[in-house]
Amino acid sequence: MSNLLFQTIVECDELADHLSDKQLVIIDVCKKEVWQQAHIPGAVHIEYPQILHVEKPIMGLLPDAAEFEKLMQSLGINNDTHIVAYDDEGGGKASRLLWTLEAYGHTSYSLLNGGFMAWANEGWPIDKEITKPGTGNFSASKQLTSVVSSRKAVLENLDNTQVQLLDARSIGEYTGEKKFAARGGHIPGAIHYDWMAIMDPSRNGRLKNNKELTEALAQRGFSTDKHITCYCHTHHRSALSFIMLKSLGYTDISGYPGSWSDWGNDNDTPIE
Repeated sequence: MSNLLFQTIVECDELADHLSDKQLVIIDVCKKEVWQQAHIPGAVHIEYPQILHVEKPIMGLLPDAAEFEKLMQSLGINNDTHIVAYDDEGGGKASRLLWTLEAYGHTSYSLLNGGFMAWANEGWPIDKEITKPGTGNFSASKQLTSVVSSRKAVLENLDNTQVQLLDARSIGEYTGEKKFAARGGHIPGAIHYDWMAIMDPSRNGRLKNNKELTEALAQRGFSTDKHITCYCHTHHRSALSFIMLKSLGYTDISGYPGSWSDWGNDNDTPIE
């Protein structure tokens, strides 16, 4: 397989050259009705809630390791499989899947830049055939990797100048004007960078180019030599922020499952 697919972000033309690769599994995380109408040839489909665990009011927690392992095996995934994920909303759902894979020790993956919108709008081949995958031998690490943060870890590092927080929510949620938890606002010291601001609508929802993103991160004070924890309301939108940072060469990054639905529903956490 070409090294092209070992990039964090893969383009449509690169993926099109590898559709028949045996070591590749393409996972569609689009809405079910979109998947049924058309998808990338050979792609297998999952529903977004299948990769989440909910303990209301906390949403977007990590799925149980054994259940996630079983799901990946049912898609024909092995430990040496390279996974390309895409969705129909700009990359949040697909990125959450990829981050979850890395949380459980699997790092051979790519996000399709622009997802199904870019693929379909630009005339790449689409299919209605349902692929029946074989059973894979995927094994989830029983110990979570360093890309997973927690309320405890965030609390312990609030005064640590080597740790930064990226809040990927809307400005209304960040200021507390819009409230989707018991309390509104943001984690003290968190820097706002709306996930919508990293997308380029003129390029079928792809991420903005690396130069623009690098400059925007620098303007906000993010640094490659610090640890960055990404969060939103459930670590859905901020999963795309995580993948964006990874694609730009940031190596010390994590995501906070539960995110504001966890922090904002706890009466003892400090907020701004």
